[in-house]
Amino acid sequence: MDERITFDWDGIEIAGILDIPDASNGPIPAFVILHGFGANKDSGSVPAMAKLLTNRGYASLRLDMPGVGDSGGVVGKLVCLEQVAVARRGIDYLESRAEIDSARIGVAGASFGAAVSIYTGGADERVAAVISSGGWGNGARKAKLQHPPPVAYDTFITMVEEGRKKVAAGETMMVPRFDIVPIPEHLRGNLDITSLMEFHVETAIGIFDFRPEDMVGKISPRPLLLLHPTNDSVTPVSETMELFAKAGENTDVHLLADVDHFMFSEENVRVTHVIGDWLDKFFPLDAAAVKDAAE
Repeated sequence: MDERITFDWDGIEIAGILDIPDASNGPIPAFVILHGFGANKDSGSVPAMAKLLTNRGYASLRLDMPGVGDSGGVVGKLVCLEQVAVARRGIDYLESRAEIDSARIGVAGASFGAAVSIYTGGADERVAAVISSGGWGNGARKAKLQHPPPVAYDTFITMVEEGRKKVAAGETMMVPRFDIVPIPEHLRGNLDITSLMEFHVETAIGIFDFRPEDMVGKISPRPLLLLHPTNDSVTPVSETMELFAKAGENTDVHLLADVDHFMFSEENVRVTHVIGDWLDKFFPLDAAAVKDAAE
């Protein structure tokens, strides 16, 4: 059964849902699951990813980041590095639970959550495995691909530069969602009704400055799974390939055709099979049994 939990991060109450399958045979591995841009623990790919993992016997902790869902904080002010810190606090929380194998806690996310997962995996040696779905490695490069130059990119850069001045002056500036991350009309139905549609400009600045690719190589030799649609209408597939080029050993990459950015929302069984096979090989429930077999 889902258990609603909370913990404190920097004076802000963080809300989450912890789902622990049968742990009667001893502590089990777990994943902290991070939501996408402006989403929350109950929307987008997060519940589907949690269900996939718990159906296979892994515990899952899906979090609302500061400013979204049931967590505290300033609504619409999403800061990448703050989300990394919250993800690490999520690991702290899981380590405190007797049902969880504290040495086998992974991080998983889609899109924005994938980028934060990769950065967290590189920054925190406790992370035992990372799953990235439709993620990205360089916010500035991604922005240029998402806002084609010259006109769209010039408009975006002008917004970021104006935002930096506002922030320096202690002023507030709000920005529409699709001015930060464009989503084609035909995919907007994948956005949950609770998804945020307006953000503080610090969000756009933080995304632009965020570089998970600087951390991805530090994940190795811990296992990393990179998933991406070959024709992603939101985050270019080249971002995952750039991550793969900078990753180390035990990195697996899968490009999937016939799906778009919201892979889990499309209920494609191929995604489920790819993740299941990867878990069995690189992050199995019974690590001891795999080690014994190898010896």
